[in-house]
Amino acid sequence: MTRMFAKSPVIAAVLFCAIIWRGEDALAQREGPADQGVRVGITYAPGTLPGLLFLGSGRGVFLDSVRAILRRDLDYSDRFEMITIPGNEFLEIAGLVEGGSAPLSEDEAGSVANYALYAALRVDFALDVSKSPDSGAAVTLFDVRGAAVRRRLTVENGDVESLEFRANVHRLSDAVVLAATGTPGIATSRLLFVRRGRLYRVDSDGAGVTGIAASGNVYSPTWHPEGKDFAYASFPGDSRVRIGSLDGESGDAHLIIAGVDGTQDFAPAFSPNGVTIVFARAGAEGTDIFSYNLADSCCLQRLTVGRFSDNLSPTFSPDGRQIAFVSTRPGSPQIYVMGSDGTGAELFAPFDFGVTGNSYAPEWSPDGLNIAFHREIGGSPQVFVMDVSSRTVKQLSSAGRNEDPTWGPDGRHLAYVSSRTGSSQIWVIDLETGRIRQVTRMGRVRLPSWSSRLD
Repeated sequence: MTRMFAKSPVIAAVLFCAIIWRGEDALAQREGPADQGVRVGITYAPGTLPGLLFLGSGRGVFLDSVRAILRRDLDYSDRFEMITIPGNEFLEIAGLVEGGSAPLSEDEAGSVANYALYAALRVDFALDVSKSPDSGAAVTLFDVRGAAVRRRLTVENGDVESLEFRANVHRLSDAVVLAATGTPGIATSRLLFVRRGRLYRVDSDGAGVTGIAASGNVYSPTWHPEGKDFAYASFPGDSRVRIGSLDGESGDAHLIIAGVDGTQDFAPAFSPNGVTIVFARAGAEGTDIFSYNLADSCCLQRLTVGRFSDNLSPTFSPDGRQIAFVSTRPGSPQIYVMGSDGTGAELFAPFDFGVTGNSYAPEWSPDGLNIAFHREIGGSPQVFVMDVSSRTVKQLSSAGRNEDPTWGPDGRHLAYVSSRTGSSQIWVIDLETGRIRQVTRMGRVRLPSWSSRLD
């Protein structure tokens, strides 16, 4: 058996073009659509991320599908500079045997990897997708600087159009990010959103849009901390707002809270341990925040006393000790914080009368260091992030209407609804690089909620 490195373009030309690409074109690729508005308050030094080059030992519908999803996931992780070879999509590690190529073992792949070439292309990691002995796919991550195989992963063969296949490849993507950077990616997470009163979910890369059966006109969806179940508010036939949960696997929904006569319940949020749910209840004397013990199915507790003001949109801090919410007690809707038992309420996000507009939809970041929300500026909502310790506020958007931010599980990505292209769609911004990308492309969508990573 003979193992050899497959033919490639003239090396000198490849090196020159690759260096030029990374030095000049990489930043343009990472920024996405040109919109300097979303980069307010964000600085990014190009060329500081590790370079990632895709190799291609195998071909075919299955392997090409695995490679395509992996490449998109790793690009969207914003952890790498994606290195492209002009005129040749992949460098290949090929196993040349009688009757065609054969799968390479981990040791064989490591022995034929051309680390010197990868290093000359300014590559830090190389990723190969090839056949595995069981007819699935073997994904090999090469550490170029260490001249060694960093991680070897496999995925079973299957229907490339199925959600299960996509989920399996997303898990590989997160494992690759973890092996290369020490922190997992966000590929296995999903977003809930609402369109025309119907509930949908979508993978974090924008694929796999699926309608969810839920009763009534749905709004205010939110994920359970474990990422499988979620709660929502809806108007069923009797026009009473109810909060229910829907099992993400079985599709079975059950009622949690039904509003009493003359009230409406909405905007549910789970505590970090999933034991408690808080929500807003609107009545004749205003809107207040209540909590309910899900574990014991009891103990409804009122946390705010509106006195003809409105208190709504609660969100727990990651440690479960505080709740940020919106209150009209200062005269206009602004962001407040209180203890999880309703004590110690105080104005949280600074604002100036006559300058700063109404503030809505707060959400605490997974690490507890920031709160995202949207605020009206010049009559148009824009996304802001507040540093919790310093109370400093940064504006992240300016083009179009931008609202309802929700954090990705890594704490560096933020999804929100934007009308920058004319129709309200979900977009994602990476707070470290300022890069933005569009997630949905279907009519007018609203109220996104980002899940945790799914096992």
